[in-house]
Amino acid sequence: MFEIFTYSFIVRGFEAGLIVGFIAPLIGIFLVLRRYSLIADTLAHASLAGIAVGLLANMNPFFTALGVTVLSSLGLERLRATKRLYGESALALFLSGSLAIATVLLSLGKGFTSNLFNYLFGSIVTVTQTDIYVIAVLAVVVAVLVLIFYKELIAIAFDEEYARVSGIPVGLLNTVLIILAAVTISLAIPVVGILLISALIVIPVLAALQLKQSFLRTLLYAEFVSLFSVTSGMLLSFYFDLATGGVIVLVALFLFLLTTLFARR
Repeated sequence: MFEIFTYSFIVRGFEAGLIVGFIAPLIGIFLVLRRYSLIADTLAHASLAGIAVGLLANMNPFFTALGVTVLSSLGLERLRATKRLYGESALALFLSGSLAIATVLLSLGKGFTSNLFNYLFGSIVTVTQTDIYVIAVLAVVVAVLVLIFYKELIAIAFDEEYARVSGIPVGLLNTVLIILAAVTISLAIPVVGILLISALIVIPVLAALQLKQSFLRTLLYAEFVSLFSVTSGMLLSFYFDLATGGVIVLVALFLFLLTTLFARR
C-alpha cells in the first residue's frame, strides 16, 4: 500500500491536499453560517477566467486565477455592501459574466483541452514543488488571519447587526473574509478542480453541523471530514485510476450522509 509514496508527484499531491483540506473548512464554516455558500461556487467560476488568462498569456495559471478571484471577491463584497444589487443577483452576475469571459478567452487559444481538464476537475500530477511552497505560505496567512479575527468573525457570523453595534469593524472583516475565501478557492484548484472547489469548502461543514455541537467542536469535526475525504479520496483515486477531485467530493458526500443518519438516531 505504501508504494504510493515512492512517487514524488503523489507526495506533492498529498502535501497540497492536506493543506487545502485543513484550510477549506476553516473558511467554509463562516461562509455556511452566513449563508454565503454560493459565493464559493461563484468565485470558483471567476477563477476559471483567471485560468484562461494564464493559459492565453503563457503565465502560471495559479497566480492569474488568484488575482482574478481576489478582484472578483472585492467586487462582490462592494456590490453587497452598497446594496445596489440583492445578494443572489450579484452572484448570478459574476458567475455568468466570469464564465462568459472564460469561454471567450479559451476560444481564442488552441490546444488548451488537456490542461483545462486538469484545472476543471483537479489533477495532483500537475502540482509542482513551487506550487507547494506558494500554497503553504498562503495557507499560513489564511490561518493566521482567521486566528487573529476568530472572535469577531464568530460574532458577525451569528448576528451582524449586534456585531456592528458592538463596535466590530464589520465592513472590513467582511472584506477580509471574502478575500480569504478567494485565496482558499485558488489554493484548492490543483487538488479538486474548479468545478468541485465549493463542495470541499461546504460539504464538510454541512456534515459537521448535523451533529449539533458547539462552534469549536463543529469546526473540528469539519476538519476531520475534510482531511479524511482528501486522504482517502487520493488513495482511492490512485489505486482505482479515478478522477481525484470527484472521489474526494464523493467521500465527503458519503460522510455527510452518515452524519445525517447518525444525527437522526
